[in-house]
Amino acid sequence: MSAVLSYRRPPGRRAVPLLALGALVASSLVLAAPPAQAAETLLSQGRPATASSQEGDGYAPSAAVDGNLTGTRWASRWSDPQWFQVDLGQRSDLSRVVLTWEGAYGKSYQIQASDNGTDWRTLKTVTGGDGGTDEVAVTGSGRYVRMLGTERSGGYGYSLWEFQVYGTADGTPPAQGTVKVTGSQGNWQLTVGGQPYTVKGLTWGPAIADAPKYMSDVKSMGVNTIRTWGTDGGTEPLLDSAAAHGIKVVNGFWLQPGGGPGSGGCVNYVTDTTYKNTMLTEFARWVEAYKSHPATLMWNVGNESVLGLQNCYSGTELEAQRNAYTGFVNDVAKKIHGIDPDHPVTSTDAWTGAWPYYKRNAPDLDLYSMNSYGDICGVQEDWEEGGYTKPYIITEGGPAGEWEVPDDANGVPDEPTDVRKAEGYTEAWDCVTGHRGVALGATLFHYGVEHDFGGIWFNLVPDGLKRLSYYAVKKAYSGSTAGDNTPPVITNMAVSPASSAPAGGEFTIRADVRDPDGDPVTYKIFLSGNYANGDKRLVEAKWRSTGNGTFAVTAPEKLGVWKVYIQAEDGRGNAGIETKSVKVVAPPVTGTNVALNKPTTASSFQQSYGDCPCEPAKATDGRSDTRWASDWSDPQWIQVDLGAATAIRKLQLVWDPAYAKSYDVQVSDNGTTWRTVHTTTAGNGDIDTIDVAATARHVRLHLTARGTGWGYSLHEFGIYG
Repeated sequence: MSAVLSYRRPPGRRAVPLLALGALVASSLVLAAPPAQAAETLLSQGRPATASSQEGDGYAPSAAVDGNLTGTRWASRWSDPQWFQVDLGQRSDLSRVVLTWEGAYGKSYQIQASDNGTDWRTLKTVTGGDGGTDEVAVTGSGRYVRMLGTERSGGYGYSLWEFQVYGTADGTPPAQGTVKVTGSQGNWQLTVGGQPYTVKGLTWGPAIADAPKYMSDVKSMGVNTIRTWGTDGGTEPLLDSAAAHGIKVVNGFWLQPGGGPGSGGCVNYVTDTTYKNTMLTEFARWVEAYKSHPATLMWNVGNESVLGLQNCYSGTELEAQRNAYTGFVNDVAKKIHGIDPDHPVTSTDAWTGAWPYYKRNAPDLDLYSMNSYGDICGVQEDWEEGGYTKPYIITEGGPAGEWEVPDDANGVPDEPTDVRKAEGYTEAWDCVTGHRGVALGATLFHYGVEHDFGGIWFNLVPDGLKRLSYYAVKKAYSGSTAGDNTPPVITNMAVSPASSAPAGGEFTIRADVRDPDGDPVTYKIFLSGNYANGDKRLVEAKWRSTGNGTFAVTAPEKLGVWKVYIQAEDGRGNAGIETKSVKVVAPPVTGTNVALNKPTTASSFQQSYGDCPCEPAKATDGRSDTRWASDWSDPQWIQVDLGAATAIRKLQLVWDPAYAKSYDVQVSDNGTTWRTVHTTTAGNGDIDTIDVAATARHVRLHLTARGTGWGYSLHEFGIYG
C-alpha cells in the first residue's frame, strides 16, 4: 500500500471551477506585498517539494511548484497541523511567498525558512486567512521555505494550486556541497555546504523501485538521512528520489563477514589480496559514480565485520584477522578520499570493542559508526573510557533486540510491547543527542515494510501500517505529532494456556485495546513458527472473537513454541501489534501411558547426526525434546515391550519433521508373531492419535514409506490403556 494515506473525496465536492476561482482571487487576502524588485526571481518553480502528507497519488507536493495555477495541486490529509516545503537548492534572500489556494485553504499558518531543512525560523504568521491568493511579504533568507498550516478553513485538509517563492540567490553554496567533520576533540560537528547538520535518519528497507512511493513519508517524519548497506549500479534511483525530497544518504559498502554473529562469508584478510583488491576496485567505481550526487552524505565501509570475524576465527588468528580487516578499511578510506575529498568515510560495527582496532589501524576514517539497541547509552560510556579522538554516529538503533531481552516462561526472547518499543526509540535518540559534540546523529532501525517475525520486532511500517514507534521517531525528529491520527494501543496481552496449548485445539488470548482517536478497530491474529520450525513468516491464524477483547485461536499441529500476534487496525493506516509466545503440546490423552520408560528397541538408530545419539528409548521417555531417529532407508521398525499382556485403546505418535507417510501398527503376544491393528498410507507428520482395540504385550510400528528424504523420527511413542 502507499506510504501516504489515501482518502476518497466526498461525493459532491469537486475542484473549484475557473469562474469561482476568479471570484476567490478577487476576494483574496493580500498581506502588504511590496512592489517587486527588478532583481527578484521566482526561485521555487520546478524545485523538489515535500509535505507532511498528501490526500492521494494525484495530489503530490510537486504539483504545487509546477507552474500550473489551475490544473494541478497538492492536497494534504484532513488534520492539523500540516506542512508543505520547497528546496530552493541554495540559500537565498527571500522577498515574498505567493500561495494560490484551492477551496481547502489555510486559515492560520506560518511561513518559515531553514538552511538545513531541520531547524526552522518563522518569517511571517498569518491568521484570519480567507483563501484565494495570499501574497505574503517576508524578510529573511534560507534554502528551504515552508508553509506550516496550524488551522484549516473547514473539514478538509490544505490544498495549494501553487506555492511560489520569490527572492534572489545570495551565492551561498548549496547544501549538497562539501560534507565535513569540523571542530575539535569533544566539540565536533557535521556540516553540509558549510551549514550545521545533525543526522536524523532511518535505515532504508523498501525496494529501490519503491523509493518514490515511500520517500515523502520518510521526509514527513522529519528525517533528513537514510542509510544503505550496499552501493552499486542499482543505487542511483534511490539517490535521485532522496535528493528530490531533500534527504541525504549514507552510502554503504558491504564486506564479509558482514552482519555480526551468525553471518556467513569468511575472508582471510591477512592473505587474500585478490578479494581485497576486487573490493577496492569495486568501491572506487561507485564512489566515482556518485561522489557528485546531491544525495550523498558519506561513505560507510563494512557492517559489523570486526564482531563477525569471530564466526570464522579464534585465538591469535582472530586477533590477526581483526587487525588486518581494519587495516584494509583504512586502505579503502584512503582510496575514497583520493577520489572524493568532499564526503567523510566511516565504518560500522556492533561492538565498541571494535573501536580499539579502528583507533590503531584506521586513522584515515573521519568518524566511527556503531549499531546499538538496548544498550545505546553505553556507547557514550565506552567512548569516554576508550579515550577516542573521533566522533561517531549511530547507524542502527532502537528498542532492545532479541539478543538483549530475557527469556519468557517458554524459554524464548520476551519481545517488548509496542509501547515499550516506542519508548526505546525515544530513549535511543535521547542518548544520541545527550552525547553533545561527539555523537553527530543516528540512522535508527528500521523503515521497513516486511510483515514477518523480524519486521514486527523492528519495522516502523510493516505492511505499510504505522506503529507507535513510527510516531515516536517522528516526534523525536520533528518535535511534534500534534494533529496526527495515531495507532490503537494494546496493553495487558495474555495467552492461556501459555505453555500447554493442545496441537489443533484452541487457546485463548486477551488484551486491552484503545484507540486514542476513537476510531473503530478491526482485528487480525497471526502466528509465526520462527522458534518451532524456523519459518519467520506470519500466517493468519484461524480464530474467533469471544467478546471483551478475548479471542479463541486454533493452535498449529506442529509442536513447539510459537509466537501469536494480535494486530489492531484503525482504518487510518495505523496498527497496534502485540505478541506473546505459546507452547504447543500434544493433545492430552486420558488414561495411563503404559509405554513410558518400558524397554524399547528399533531396527536402527542415528548415533551422531545433529542432536543425536537418538536411541529408541528416547521415544518412550515422556520428553518432547528428545527423539528416536532411524537410518535413512525403508523399511524400519520400533517396538515396545509392555512387560505383560495389556489392554490398549489408543496410540499417540509425536513426529519430528522426519515422519512416516505409510506404516502399520502391529501387536504381538510373544514379540515374534505380529498382527496388524491399524494401517495408513496418508501420514502427514506432526501428531497421529490412533484408536486401537487390542490386548498384547508387544506393540510395534512397521514403517514402510518415509515422508521426507531423511529417516523416521519420533519424539514420543505413547501407548494408552
